Amino acid sequence: MPPRPLGFTGRRRELDRLLTQLAPAQEEPEALPVLIFAVAGMGGIGKTALALEAAHRACGQGWFPGGTLFVDLRGYDDDPVTADQAVLALLDALGVRGSDLPPTTARHYDAYRTLLAGQRPRTLLILDNASDPSQFLDLLPGTDLHRVLITSRDRPDSLPVRLVDLQALDPDDSVALMTRALHDADERDDRPAQEPDALRELAFLCGHLPLAVQIAAAMLRRRRHRTIASLVAEIRRADDPTVVLDNGSPGTDLYGRSLVLRPVLETSYRRLPPDRARLLRLLAIAPGAETSTEAVTALAGLDEQTALSLLEDLAATYLVSPVLGTDSSTAVTRWRVHDLVRAFGQRVVAADPELREEADAARERVLAFCHRWAKAADERYLWLPGRPEPERFADRPQATAWLSSERATLVAAVQWAHEERFAAVAVLLAQRLVRFLDWWRHLDDGITVVRTALEVTRRSGDRAGEARAWNQLGMILQRTDQVEEAIECCARAHELYQEIEDRKGEADALDDLANALSEAGRVDEAIEAYTRARAYYQSIGDRQAEGWTWNHLGITLQDMGSISEAIEAHVRARDLFQAVGDRHREGLAWSCLGTALNRAGRHEEALEPYGHALTIHREFEDWYRVGDVLHDLALTHEIERRPAEARTLWLQAADAFTRANAPEEAAQAQSAARALT
Repeated sequence: MPPRPLGFTGRRRELDRLLTQLAPAQEEPEALPVLIFAVAGMGGIGKTALALEAAHRACGQGWFPGGTLFVDLRGYDDDPVTADQAVLALLDALGVRGSDLPPTTARHYDAYRTLLAGQRPRTLLILDNASDPSQFLDLLPGTDLHRVLITSRDRPDSLPVRLVDLQALDPDDSVALMTRALHDADERDDRPAQEPDALRELAFLCGHLPLAVQIAAAMLRRRRHRTIASLVAEIRRADDPTVVLDNGSPGTDLYGRSLVLRPVLETSYRRLPPDRARLLRLLAIAPGAETSTEAVTALAGLDEQTALSLLEDLAATYLVSPVLGTDSSTAVTRWRVHDLVRAFGQRVVAADPELREEADAARERVLAFCHRWAKAADERYLWLPGRPEPERFADRPQATAWLSSERATLVAAVQWAHEERFAAVAVLLAQRLVRFLDWWRHLDDGITVVRTALEVTRRSGDRAGEARAWNQLGMILQRTDQVEEAIECCARAHELYQEIEDRKGEADALDDLANALSEAGRVDEAIEAYTRARAYYQSIGDRQAEGWTWNHLGITLQDMGSISEAIEAHVRARDLFQAVGDRHREGLAWSCLGTALNRAGRHEEALEPYGHALTIHREFEDWYRVGDVLHDLALTHEIERRPAEARTLWLQAADAFTRANAPEEAAQAQSAARALT
């Protein structure tokens, strides 16, 4: 058996599971005739290291008095070891060689099995790096006394094997592995302590893949007078870490194997049948780190069952990882490609004009998929009774659930707008996402997609699209307390809408400009802008938008202390929203009306509108606004000296804010509840 792997780090759960299974005390009467274990995972994931660490520990405990037999089957080399070749090596290790060796292959196996079935003490057979069952099936002992440990990049699903799946290291273990590798070479190397952030980023760029981490550590040992940050910067400039790491690879590891990444990935890729290789390439250029099964079908232009079957085949080779649903279900909903596999696939595509065209066609398909359903979801948000039903989504919560599950893919797809071929659809997609990202407080994503749309529309001369992007950017900047920038954006949008004579757009920009002006304390200017916007909406008969302006005006009037006028404005807004059937905004108007009544000292009266608002916001699963209303209700009960009711409401508000991805507000609500304990 090869020596114990130096600096073995992490893998506690996997190692404990493997040792538990290898221990003699765990043997069961109904055990399989030969109990086989397989450590499986992608190339470079550390399968051999785990197997050897487990073997050395097991032998150290005396579990295998017959020792170990180890064969590297080199299953992914150009000339893999066959079972016939391996049995000769095993016989040699068992002392059968030269003139003692039987004359035929069949008798080689007979002699091998006889030796293992005889009086030989319990032995561990390690068959490393197997690519096909044909390499090891004939090598299995014919007795349940011994144990067999196989390592492979392919999951051996056709055999009764107890499997240990290996994924990338945990980030902390990845950092610890690199730190230990540096300190083992020179205990004075203090770069990990001096540059903890750069070290963590380097581990991330290595995809937490042990092989890549070991190469990076070796490069740092060679560059002992350079910083970790310098290697990070070099990898960042190259985009593909494999280029830098392979160029700087120091050669071979403890077992004489090459410390290189690209050949490992290349071998796994070249072994794939054409349909699986095509899907892997397309997944490498998919938007986002994870891709849903539904999006994969669009990307590949396949039906869902075919795509799912191919994805499962790729998962069996560990080139794709299934991601289970976030609920208690075990259903696979998304698929992840390791970062280094993604970088490899992108380089394969970039090197071949035909593959580039194949990839661009796939991106067009997935972008059309994203836009179609984002448009349907956004239209469901805007839908009012009497209008045509949008596609697919029966209600707003259903639309929100889809947008939430696909958010990372949608935001990443918008970035394709920078390429002319995809610009038009990607900009439309960005504009359809803003409402969702705003309502659900994904404000960083909102700024990202709107800035992308703004840059592209300005470059292309799309003045209507540019105006809309300016206005959307102003709205989101206001949410992030960048009020002066928001005012500038909305004012620019208003100018553009005026130039292209878009009356509805002009009114929308005025309404958002007024909101920003009010936030900045420029109340007189805000009221003037609200009044103009309302007049525009009335002139074109847009009662829903008129309701927006009345409600926004009411908020400003509250801040001015004109509470009676504010109450009247919120009642007008509520009535307009009820008339057009806009239940979501009706909830906002009820909430604002409750706040105005509270400010007027009419606390008991405020409870009813707050109750209506809470019911509606819960109906839409609008958890941030649920938290807001519960916050206001808690304050109302505190004013009325009902601390028990107030405490319950504070706790409910904390839960709602947590569900809305608003940790600061959740913490404040928790603190208010504790103060009433």
